[in-house]
Amino acid sequence: MSTTEEWISKPKGLLIGGEWREAADGAVLDVYDPARGEVMTQVAAGGAADVDAAAAAARKAFEDGPWATMTASDRGRALWRLADLIEEHADEFAMLETLDIGKPLMVARHADVALAIDMFRYMAGWATKISGQTFPISVPYAPGANFVAYTVREPVGVVGQIIPWNFPLLMASWKLGPALAAGNTVILKPAEQTPLSAIRLGELLPEAGFPDGVVNVVNGYGESAGAAIAAHPGIDKVAFTGSTEVGRSIMNAAAGNMKKLTLELGGKSPNIVFADADVESAVAGAANAIFLNQGEVCAAGSRLYVEQPIYEKVLAGIAAAAEGMKVGPGVEPDTEMGPLVSKEHRERVESYLALGESEGARRVTGGERLDGPGYFLQPSVLADVRNDMRVVQEEIFGPVLVAQPFDDPDEVAALANDTPYGLAAAVWTTDLAKAHRMTQRIKAGTVWVNTYNIYDAALPFGGYKQSGWGREMGEDVLSHYTETKSICIGGL
Repeated sequence: MSTTEEWISKPKGLLIGGEWREAADGAVLDVYDPARGEVMTQVAAGGAADVDAAAAAARKAFEDGPWATMTASDRGRALWRLADLIEEHADEFAMLETLDIGKPLMVARHADVALAIDMFRYMAGWATKISGQTFPISVPYAPGANFVAYTVREPVGVVGQIIPWNFPLLMASWKLGPALAAGNTVILKPAEQTPLSAIRLGELLPEAGFPDGVVNVVNGYGESAGAAIAAHPGIDKVAFTGSTEVGRSIMNAAAGNMKKLTLELGGKSPNIVFADADVESAVAGAANAIFLNQGEVCAAGSRLYVEQPIYEKVLAGIAAAAEGMKVGPGVEPDTEMGPLVSKEHRERVESYLALGESEGARRVTGGERLDGPGYFLQPSVLADVRNDMRVVQEEIFGPVLVAQPFDDPDEVAALANDTPYGLAAAVWTTDLAKAHRMTQRIKAGTVWVNTYNIYDAALPFGGYKQSGWGREMGEDVLSHYTETKSICIGGL
């Protein structure tokens, strides 16, 4: 048994106030290996009582503990040290992600883990650069009076952070990095399907220099632990990444104490290929856009629009790419696409494939299960769809591409925007003027040109419309974790 497998086999608790403990009611949840369809381990399943305890610990750390007086420089050093520790354990974290989610080990190591390290280091630098401004003010009803006016930016307080199952470590870094750089304390709830990397991250926090209670990790189900975080009166802000449906529930629950919210929600992103594009690059890019991470990506390029003259050529190229992908357990070195995260999710994706065909779509390739255990499903392409089909309008969150041709830029811009979502998009063309025009017309938080799935800690990420509120990453995210206080001094 490897060291990682030995660690996985041991019971896992909740991290509250610097202590690992069982859930208050003793509840546990099963954690599955999706490549085998078997339970790997059990972790404590927190509920409302555990969220109460975590909120109290986070409040104490925010107001009374060493975190409250720690300098910005020290916070930055702790974040940088945490990045170093993840890097030291990079292979372990990659294996945890692969076993927990099913994704290929190479993707976990060079995307998930590497980007998480970079995010913590990027935010470590911001810890000492969150500042206010001074203002020369002129008060009409106080002529001749002198004032000094300035702003300071202060941490919001106790933050509840609910992360999804598709990129657990990376999403934890997107949430924890800015919150901690700004001086907040956190209750982190990983998805019930994939809690392992968050628990391992919690074990490294003391070594990185974070005082007890600054980060609390509460595993549990969304309807219990997640709902308790959203509604808790002692939590000042909630940051959530997940489905738009759950985002609406969190909005309703958060209304009780008007807590601040940032929501990174669903997507149904258009990927537009013009006839003048480099076809080979566009085909490879479109396949990557939808099949990366088993299609379990909120920004996946799931809607493909191809200009009529090259439609069949591009479709054939993507189908060939799909058929040539090695689908298998993520731990195998030649695997290009792993299993879906759960039995229930695979059934959901399959139901959409059947729905698409019943609506008149043509299945070009894929959609079959692999023989044997695990939640495997071949990458799929549905062609000749219409924008009014549910498979075009609704987020499938799996390796299913829906494709249709178009004839002119005005038509495709309207089709691209004909969705309740607005998270991401891409345009493939060698005409720079056309690229600029299309990026301006598409209503999405990120628009890639002649590329896809490029993320950087400095580049803000978030959505328009029902794809969410606020932004992750970059300088922009810091505004969601700080309050601006105006100070005016008179009598000078």
